[in-house]
Amino acid sequence: MEIKGIKGFLDEGKSYIAKGDSVQASEKLYKAAEEAIKILALTRAPEIGKEAAEKERWTSDLLFKAAGRMGREVRHCWDSAWTLHVQGFHEMKLNISAVEERIEDIAELVKLAENKHESVY
Repeated sequence: MEIKGIKGFLDEGKSYIAKGDSVQASEKLYKAAEEAIKILALTRAPEIGKEAAEKERWTSDLLFKAAGRMGREVRHCWDSAWTLHVQGFHEMKLNISAVEERIEDIAELVKLAENKHESVY
């Protein structure tokens, strides 16, 4: 995925927050984070990216493994994204404030991916 698409998910998430839709905001923000982790893995955890390529898909286990190998900051941001995915989207338990609190973490992942994307290509 291109960085433009990842930023699109981030922007969509923010727009759903403005509309008060915590469920859709959670899923769009999670998707931005997921795609950012995949881009970051190209340079920060290439062995995991290779494993995903061999499996022809990214699993949640591989995403967690990649985030864990990329340091504390990335792991923290990924944890926020996973909370959005599970508690915000699947369980529909997060209110709009709880979703909004996590935007910064997701934006940080997108920013890191953007910087890596530019240096990779």
